[in-house]
Amino acid sequence: MDLSGVPPITIVRPGEGQSVHIPGFGADFKLWSDTTGGAVSMVEHPFDVGVITAPHRHTREDEYSIVLEGEIGFRSDDAETVLGPGGYIIKPRGQMHAMWNAGDVRARMIEIIIPGGFEHYFRELGDLMASSVTDRGAFNELAERYGLTYGHPDWLDDIVHRYGLNPPTH
Repeated sequence: MDLSGVPPITIVRPGEGQSVHIPGFGADFKLWSDTTGGAVSMVEHPFDVGVITAPHRHTREDEYSIVLEGEIGFRSDDAETVLGPGGYIIKPRGQMHAMWNAGDVRARMIEIIIPGGFEHYFRELGDLMASSVTDRGAFNELAERYGLTYGHPDWLDDIVHRYGLNPPTH
């Protein structure tokens, strides 16, 4: 049996991994695509109260989310739901989607990204935000490199209003 493409055993204990600060929505890196041969990456996202991600569309990867704490709302094209701890959702590539803290306490979820690689976007975004860059062109160039597009779908303002959210920053 050829095991040359099999990733090595990798252990990440609770509280371990690298983190990057993205205001209101962090990224705690648990499994990097570099470790899994590009097959998958896993990132944990904490959501502060009132936070919604900017609606976006992936062209290269699907995202599988598992809610760990709190309540997280998901909108992907025409489908909308709120999930509590233990809830799962698939957000397929090609669909405009956003996630938000739908409750009044901090929330947290795991994002499984297939194929891996997109976790590097979060690292670069955190670095860009930490450098206090305000040039939209830098953010657009970063998104384009990762096959990501941002938008303002007609459902966004309604969700922001219904859940009392802060409008997204992208």
